[in-house]
Amino acid sequence: MRDPSWLCAAEQSQLIIIDVQERLAGAMPPEAMTAVEKQIGTLVTAATALAIPVIHTEQYPQGLGHTLPSLREQLAQPLEKTCFACTGAEGFNQHIQRNRRQVILCGIEAHICVLQTAIELLGQGFQVFVVEDGVCSRKDSNRRNALDRLWQAGAHISNTESVLFEWLRDASHPDFRTLSKLIR
Repeated sequence: MRDPSWLCAAEQSQLIIIDVQERLAGAMPPEAMTAVEKQIGTLVTAATALAIPVIHTEQYPQGLGHTLPSLREQLAQPLEKTCFACTGAEGFNQHIQRNRRQVILCGIEAHICVLQTAIELLGQGFQVFVVEDGVCSRKDSNRRNALDRLWQAGAHISNTESVLFEWLRDASHPDFRTLSKLIR
């Protein structure tokens, strides 16, 4: 029997959205970025409904712009950073909830900030889930390489729909009907 900790649990999760910013998003393949933006929006809506904490970061916003407007309106103030791993951002350690041991990661770029953040969080003893359809890189080969490296490092590679239904766990959940519509 598999360990149930391989599943995301709403009461143990926190969502971290990494650097989904205007100029950075503009450098991504347009079709891939549109899909990633939609998946991240789904995760934010579900996390909010389920009272799952959400942190989001912006990498050097003076040069890369702010979080995409479609996401910005759903999110609190971002943590600004110049370091690639979110763990080095000023205020990050005050925002991450140490009593929630599962970290769900999405954002851009997969092979830089997402990868470095995941590796650092794994080193701190967190269980890391990387949402493969919620991450992007300028080159898909870099995204695939990052996902391979993360899996080898011990991160769970998941997807938006799996995370959502693992958070719900049961069709009898009071939010099931509302949230299941997000993936149709």
